[in-house]
Amino acid sequence: MAFIKHGIRKGRWGDRHVGAKRARLVVMAVILLSVSAGITLMVLFEAPRTMVALVVSMLVTLAILAAITFVWKISVHQAVSAGACAMLVQTYGPWMAFLFFLVAVVGWSRIELQDHTRNQVIAGTILGAVVAAAVFSLAK
Repeated sequence: MAFIKHGIRKGRWGDRHVGAKRARLVVMAVILLSVSAGITLMVLFEAPRTMVALVVSMLVTLAILAAITFVWKISVHQAVSAGACAMLVQTYGPWMAFLFFLVAVVGWSRIELQDHTRNQVIAGTILGAVVAAAVFSLAK
């Protein structure tokens, strides 16, 4: 967020949602580097395997989102919220599935704010849930 806020102050992007494709890719590259550094530190300091798996899932999801962003504006908000819910269900059981209601609320807000189309929100939801669940399952 500090990098995004700095970019707003310098006039590189208009708001914290970073809507322009080129700017989104710059922000995603910085996030990918930051998350990679975090994973390295977690491994070096022997963080719990589940925590490392969670962050690796985030990294893989973001890398895929960045690749898609070259050609289409998929909803990162949806991918993150759906992925988080999927990993919570895997960790704590099916009773956590009620949190997907919040994913729907996030999706509604992205459409209502006219930042994404319905298809961009649906694609983000599916990608986030599937990729995060698969990577988390393999990494933990």
